[in-house]
Amino acid sequence: MMTDTLRAVILGIIEGVTEFLPVSSTGHLLLAERFFGLGEGAFWDSFTVLIQLGAILAIVGLYFGKLWRVALGMFSNADDRRFVIGVLVAFLPAVVVGLIAGKYIKSVLFNPWVVCFSLIVGGAILLWVDQLELKPREHDATRYPLLMYLWIGIAQCVAMIPGVSRSGASIVAAMLLGSDKRAAAEFSFFLAIPTMIGAFAYDFYKNRAEMTTDNLWIVAIGFVVSLVTAVVVVKTFLSYVTRHGFTLFAWWRVIVGTLGLIALALGM
Repeated sequence: MMTDTLRAVILGIIEGVTEFLPVSSTGHLLLAERFFGLGEGAFWDSFTVLIQLGAILAIVGLYFGKLWRVALGMFSNADDRRFVIGVLVAFLPAVVVGLIAGKYIKSVLFNPWVVCFSLIVGGAILLWVDQLELKPREHDATRYPLLMYLWIGIAQCVAMIPGVSRSGASIVAAMLLGSDKRAAAEFSFFLAIPTMIGAFAYDFYKNRAEMTTDNLWIVAIGFVVSLVTAVVVVKTFLSYVTRHGFTLFAWWRVIVGTLGLIALALGM
């Protein structure tokens, strides 16, 4: 039997590696539960949401200087204030859709078949976008037009389907709307902050009765592992996509999704 500590470490690594890559952390965690017996049960369902805060703190740490400057300047600097408003505008569509359809999405779409098909389709879209001869107009994620922030937020809602990828949806939308690859990736990081903090707060409150001392210790392990892993991944990811694009991640999605469908068809 796998110990809870080892399970927390493995899930923390999966979360930290996949959260900010366009490969779907939710999809990978669901497949890990289905095929390897990781994360089964109500507590572990909450665990995979709670450890996202570790990945978010990685972003806050890496971009602390820029975020602190924006926080100080949003009351006196029009550009900083517009960026804060832009993040909130991009965040709101997910809130609305989540409140209206969140329970339906979780009850109907959270299954490995949907995850595998979404991984493959999303991989194909990434390959298509990566081959387009786009001419970026926007090179700073903090200076997008407000309407562009809104469209990215609407695109992010598609990622409520497991396997789509929150970062993937926002990156593709930003690139199609005129952003370069690096700025698109950076904005997906910034948009993750309110999105995932909101999910963390909601899930922690909803499942607070399960947060015993032992369970909190397990969450803390997953939290730290996801934080450290995410720091390494984000720093590597930005430099990689700037030079090489998203082809590697697209093919990863296609391969994982295809292997998952084969395993499901064989009854594994």
